[in-house]
Amino acid sequence: MVLQAAVIERVASKPVKVAEAVEASARVHAHERLNDRAMEGELMFFLLPESGCAETTGSPGPELTGGEEGPDARLFARVPARFPHSASLSLDSLAVRVRTPAGCSSGPPAEGPVSSGAPMGRSATPVVVTGLGPVCGLGVGLEPFWQALTAGTSAIRRIESFQTGSFGCPYASLLPEGFDVRTLVPKSYRKGTKVMARDIEIAVAGAHMAVQSAGLVTRGTDGATSVTIAPDRFGAHIGAGLIAADIDELTAALVTSKADDGTVDLGAWGSGGMNNLTPLWLLKYLPNMLACHVTIIHDCQGPSNTITCGESSALLSLGESMRVIGRGDADACLSGGAESRVNQMGMMRNWFSGRLRQMPAGAEGPELVRPFDPDAPGSVLGEGGGILVVESAGSAARRGKAPLAELAGFGASQSVCADTLGMDLSQNGEDIAAAIESALDDAGMSAGDIDAIVPTGCAVPEVDAGERSALERIFGARLGSMPIATVVPNAGFCGAGTGALAACAGVQMLATQSIPARLNATVTPGLDAAAAASRPAALRAVLVLTTSLGGQNAAIILRRAS
Repeated sequence: MVLQAAVIERVASKPVKVAEAVEASARVHAHERLNDRAMEGELMFFLLPESGCAETTGSPGPELTGGEEGPDARLFARVPARFPHSASLSLDSLAVRVRTPAGCSSGPPAEGPVSSGAPMGRSATPVVVTGLGPVCGLGVGLEPFWQALTAGTSAIRRIESFQTGSFGCPYASLLPEGFDVRTLVPKSYRKGTKVMARDIEIAVAGAHMAVQSAGLVTRGTDGATSVTIAPDRFGAHIGAGLIAADIDELTAALVTSKADDGTVDLGAWGSGGMNNLTPLWLLKYLPNMLACHVTIIHDCQGPSNTITCGESSALLSLGESMRVIGRGDADACLSGGAESRVNQMGMMRNWFSGRLRQMPAGAEGPELVRPFDPDAPGSVLGEGGGILVVESAGSAARRGKAPLAELAGFGASQSVCADTLGMDLSQNGEDIAAAIESALDDAGMSAGDIDAIVPTGCAVPEVDAGERSALERIFGARLGSMPIATVVPNAGFCGAGTGALAACAGVQMLATQSIPARLNATVTPGLDAAAAASRPAALRAVLVLTTSLGGQNAAIILRRAS
């Protein structure tokens, strides 16, 4: 018999042949963990008995009439009650256990993926990290980034480039003065920087630094006559945020569409005002343009994608790169995320979503962000992100590149947020924990194998509370003795770039066998997250975790390179 699975509004619809065994497992990849609450109405299984002797239990749903599944396909909408053996669910893949009655042949193998004996979602191809390209207020590239983290330096300072008005927080972490993306692209591509928003510039800079860190030669390398990775085996997956339009560009056009009473006349805007925008204006603000510029510069012709899931975008992108390499569709990928929130639009969005708070009178910028401190006033925005080179272990070995770490596991989940927006995650510990559980399962590891954690740690109390609850569910009493590393107090809350900076920190922690310094927090009950100096540590594996506005959660397991 053939099991057809479809996840509504998700990209998972693959026929899976149940093996010729009394009991077999069919696996269908899904992008998010589906728990009991989220499953109903979202997950459908169509059981197609080829030989007429499939055995199922439970009440079937309505019979289908037509469609590629065939007129006799039966719809089962609630997985656990539908088959003789209960279905087990995990984050990035779904295992459904079906019994074929004794003596009943399931027929010849069908086309399409067939279940193997490997654990759910786990790749047979080890994926490693060979290059890091963090870009944020701490500096451009790995060296200044890591030096600042270990020294306990913060890039948060007062915003001078525009008036912050009533947004309550006049501080942010901005890229270093003198940052110029034109120095980080080939001379032949410098005209292309004219249509780069700040977010794109960060991604392009991160890719440049990551390629250098990994020792790769690409089309974007000055003087290159050959490349390290064949273009059709080189992919890119980059997380992006809601790119904020430049206020000066918009107002220069809007001012030509004013009515007599000073308001904007939409008719005048449509008939003439919008023509005062530069013809290529839109190309600066499409989220996929981060990946577009990076793939053009470095000639990445393999699988590419853009993920826009808030602060979880970067880790979700790393997970997608891991899957692409694991299934053999690429040898290496540029992966990560970037975003600039230090602009009027970015501040407005975060003010109204509760990420920014009114800062206490007399508070100084670098002291404001206190992750996991119950009395923390809120977070401070930043601009930054990073690109990592993730590569098959075989590819790295063939070119003699020692891995910095292994990308051992990936998991994701969706929080069912009471406010529907993900503004308050304090009651979503179980949902966030599901991402961690799936990543551990994907890596074939247990909670006891993790030695350190790099969480979102954004210092928004409602978000920190959700992460704390998730970590307590996974690690129990051991959590209090596990070192936690935080990046937001140093680099600000960088949106889609947050996970990329956290991943870069996690990789470097394994490579240097150390915990970076922590800033500001003085009271973090039950957590090793208070302010502390950098220190050495014996680390086998590091968990990196991000939550997001919108409720998407992502986790990766980084393992020390052997």
